Amino acid sequence: MCVPAALATPTPSRRRRPTLLATLSLMVPPAPGGTALTGVLGVLSAAGTARAVAAPAGSVQLTFTVDQGVAYVNGDTSAWTSPPRLVAGRAMLPLRETALLLGRPISRAEGVAAGAVQLGRLVVDTRAVSASLGGTPQPGGTVAVVGGVLYVSARTLADTLNANLVSADDSGRTLTLTALRDGGNPLSPQARFSTDKAVYAPGERVVYTEYAFDPDGADLTARKWTGRQDVYFQPGTYTVGLTVTNSRGLQSTPFTRTIRVQGDPVDTPLTYALKYALPGDAFPDAQVLTYPAALPTLLPGETSPLIFSDSPEVPAQSGVLYQDSVEGRARLLAYHLNGLGKPARLYVLARNLTDHPVDVRTDRLGETAPTRIEGTLGQVTLMEYFASSGGATLSLAPGQSAAVYASPTLNAGSGVNVMQDVTTTGRVELTVLMLEDTLPPTAQVAQQLPYLKPDERHVRGTFPDAVRHLRVTLGALPTRITIGDGQLDPALTGTDALTGQPVKLSGNYGVLYDLEVNGAAGSAVALSPRGGLYRGAMNVIDGPIVQAVKLPRVGTALNPGSPTLVWRAQSDRLNIDFVPASGSNLPISLVFYRAQTLPGWGGVIKTYQP
Repeated sequence: MCVPAALATPTPSRRRRPTLLATLSLMVPPAPGGTALTGVLGVLSAAGTARAVAAPAGSVQLTFTVDQGVAYVNGDTSAWTSPPRLVAGRAMLPLRETALLLGRPISRAEGVAAGAVQLGRLVVDTRAVSASLGGTPQPGGTVAVVGGVLYVSARTLADTLNANLVSADDSGRTLTLTALRDGGNPLSPQARFSTDKAVYAPGERVVYTEYAFDPDGADLTARKWTGRQDVYFQPGTYTVGLTVTNSRGLQSTPFTRTIRVQGDPVDTPLTYALKYALPGDAFPDAQVLTYPAALPTLLPGETSPLIFSDSPEVPAQSGVLYQDSVEGRARLLAYHLNGLGKPARLYVLARNLTDHPVDVRTDRLGETAPTRIEGTLGQVTLMEYFASSGGATLSLAPGQSAAVYASPTLNAGSGVNVMQDVTTTGRVELTVLMLEDTLPPTAQVAQQLPYLKPDERHVRGTFPDAVRHLRVTLGALPTRITIGDGQLDPALTGTDALTGQPVKLSGNYGVLYDLEVNGAAGSAVALSPRGGLYRGAMNVIDGPIVQAVKLPRVGTALNPGSPTLVWRAQSDRLNIDFVPASGSNLPISLVFYRAQTLPGWGGVIKTYQP
């Protein structure tokens, strides 16, 4: 199509509802020793699966001006990366950008020359720089390469899309291409979502409602979001996209919406997290270490000893790791890796030391085995421990032995962590054994095994009073409580029953902290790691709610300035059961914030969570 040389711009009536639309660069330099077409081919190959969101209207109308960088799609502004050109008297459009703006897919053409691509009925040979329409070769000049970008005649594009191409002004340099929206694949799923608003303040929650569907009711098996955030703290314009895949493996075209963020902030990252973060989520707070420390009161209460076995942590042979006797309630914590070089198992044997029958009841049991991931050992054990509601009861005749715990088979280098609360009706001897897989855990075998020497780096021993009942009343917030530092929270002391030597339990691993927090309603509590990597769990009792919380929900906590939310209290009294997690680093701080909405603070709270 020939157009006059005069330059014109779109009429003012088309300059409405401006939005910022992202465009993708088509300027690909040729490879060394190659031609400009090498770059074109690379770009079009990458675009083979590219899609743009189909316009909701029946038609897509593209208005453009030759040699101008602004285009209008159904009245919305967009910026060309490679503007339309006038080549040998023809108005030419960049193929890929135009297809994206019209929401039309470009694909590799099958059964023709290598490097050929297809848009509708149009097949373009990127190497020969030629085109055919419905199998009919097109005249020379229909396709051109300008600055490494492949251009196609606007008239030819209109023909392949059954579109209407008209001049939008008297100059003939501003044209409007009107095409029907792409029909798409009738078997493909359809991505859909909405947001509660189009314009947000910085720090305001964005509520997404997804309503994607499959035309035949097939299951949607995968979702891929781009650009999605639950909150935007910086002003600007953001494009969010969703692509879904069904059970047949068919993928939808991306569906996008544009969000604008402007105005005065309603929340900072910290105040937003205190309103919306989920238990187990981390949030930024660089001021954690500046908050005043609260000193909880240590209360008398029911307690029990801790039988602790962690040395030698990596036994190199079968043997007794630790042994002591208990009566009544006791907690046992064993943490070991298999260093035998062959499959092995960890056992805890109970032997009746009395002259009458004794029952050994397991009240709680948490276990992680087998695993080579140290952080996993402690976290999974605690989650299992808090979820446990009691186990088996073994009845032992005088002198009789039985295994109250047996680990799965551990391959060389794999580990086990077990925490077990038991109650006995008489005195029993508890023996922690590491045995190669072929040896049975009998009393006769245990008596023939050596007592393994401690490794001088880890701890074993019996520690009395392994339950700490703490109470704190919240006042001015924020404030923090430190656990496991050996100063504000002293380490337990005990005795290695095999050597008679005094030992200290640095970090208080295995100690149960029963923390009662008063004045808690409207507050939030978070865990701040102080000694390095931490992965664990806490059990929260908030009125009628009892919940074990995984900390963090994913990954590991590492930075003191990124605390992990534990809970938002509803009741005035909040109880937290905490056991320092094996395989993690101490100390930690429990940080308490005021989280309720105050006048003029943070605006409204959006509760809808689709």
